[in-house]
Amino acid sequence: MPENLHEMNSKELLKQVKKIIPPLLEKFHKGQQGRVAVIGGCEDYTGAPFFSANASALLGADLSHVICEPQAAQVIKTYSPNLMVHPYMRQSNHADSDHNSGDIIKRVSEMLDRLHAIVIGPGLGRDKLMQESARGILEEAKKRGMGVVLDADGLFMIQNNPDIVHGYTKAVLTPNVMEFARLCNTQGIDPKAGDPAGVCQKLAESFGGVTVIQKGPKDYISNGKQTIVCDVPGGLKRSGGQGDTLTGTLVTMLAWTKAYKEMLWEHDNSLSDSELIALSAYGAAAITRTCSRLAFEKKGRALQALDLSTEVPTAFEMLFEDKAAQKL
Repeated sequence: MPENLHEMNSKELLKQVKKIIPPLLEKFHKGQQGRVAVIGGCEDYTGAPFFSANASALLGADLSHVICEPQAAQVIKTYSPNLMVHPYMRQSNHADSDHNSGDIIKRVSEMLDRLHAIVIGPGLGRDKLMQESARGILEEAKKRGMGVVLDADGLFMIQNNPDIVHGYTKAVLTPNVMEFARLCNTQGIDPKAGDPAGVCQKLAESFGGVTVIQKGPKDYISNGKQTIVCDVPGGLKRSGGQGDTLTGTLVTMLAWTKAYKEMLWEHDNSLSDSELIALSAYGAAAITRTCSRLAFEKKGRALQALDLSTEVPTAFEMLFEDKAAQKL
């Protein structure tokens, strides 16, 4: 992350984020605007992977996949025909001799070559086989240099195996308050010792430059060297599942950085890898917070996670379309 990003205000940062958003051009073919997947979804948790993948599609990813447990797949397929749902994961109580972690990892890895970025964690659960499989998938994603978002039970995996993400600078962790505290404890950091920005930076540094988005009244985003703060106004309701809009929008942003680096449209190619990650994180945080505010204005205390999803297109327009810039 360059030194001057942390000196920018929200409008300046949003202007920088806009640089990584691909225009809609006739020459583009299907898939160039992003091919992403959410790794998660077990028999108990089907909403989280749907909210994440749905947000990615609504933001503009061309192809949005969910790779989950068969019991979750049957349910998620009824939520939307727009998502591609693959029942490749297995829980221990549903596995037979053909479903060890190695076989699952191999099958999912065959898909990774067709994807730009992935999310690991929404609805994953803590079953041993699901966790082992997710860990192997993360290792395969690292080999391919893919952008990876880790949330929910993906963070539980990191909490128990911090070395698997250490030094992988294309990974982004998105912990809430409790998850942040647990990650700090694994690294011997007091989560309450110092200002939030400093603690977030210290945690990111301890993970070797992994980007951390510490969610809260303000979102602190750090790669261990520099920290930026997203204070775009959000809503006042904290229902479960809102963080899945963040992971879904973030994975799409990370996919767009690949298109940026491949020069699929004309631009000055001035952004470094660290800038692309930081701006993706900031853009996703800003969109999610704006979705929360818009949904809260309509629903108040009744706000639920799905209400954020429906606001993704409007939030994007307000933040990044020139005609709506004055609405901030």
